[in-house]
Amino acid sequence: MKSLLLAAGFGLFATTAFAAPEAYVLDPSHSQIVFHYNHLGYSTGTGMFSGFEGKIAFDQADPAASSVEVAFPVKTMLTGWQARFDHFMSKDFFDATDDEMVTFKSTGIEVTGDKTAKITGDLTLNGVTKSVVLDAVLNQAGDHPMEGKPWAGFNATTTLLRSDYGLGMFAPYVSDEVALDISVEAMKAE
Repeated sequence: MKSLLLAAGFGLFATTAFAAPEAYVLDPSHSQIVFHYNHLGYSTGTGMFSGFEGKIAFDQADPAASSVEVAFPVKTMLTGWQARFDHFMSKDFFDATDDEMVTFKSTGIEVTGDKTAKITGDLTLNGVTKSVVLDAVLNQAGDHPMEGKPWAGFNATTTLLRSDYGLGMFAPYVSDEVALDISVEAMKAE
């Protein structure tokens, strides 16, 4: 889920004046991954990951050579209800340890428009690694008005199948499909 997406934004900056590849880091206070799933047809369950870190390398001469890496502990999941969180961390789902990580590492970027891209990458979740594609949109790039340094923000979406990651308990009653909405800000690294 992992976000994840910054490479898309940077792959879209072909017209921005960067002299060489530059390193950016996620702003953990303004980056989040929200997930949604259907609960028995009655409601839409929602959860979130936030406060995570990641890094991006942007290559102006060859945006498709840019990359992104993100990692965060499974136990940083927010569900809004302790009993639901406890169930997600149980043997029914993640059986998560304190150091179990969710990771995403890009393997390719396809620029699809002036402000859009598809980021392909390896998502490791629950000990399973699968290739996923994120549909990304660049929101804005430029100097941050309060920080006074280069900043970028974008959104991305994808859909995962829980069963692909060994998390299919109660499917199809609780939807196997989980929609991800990702919103990320990144700052130029010091």
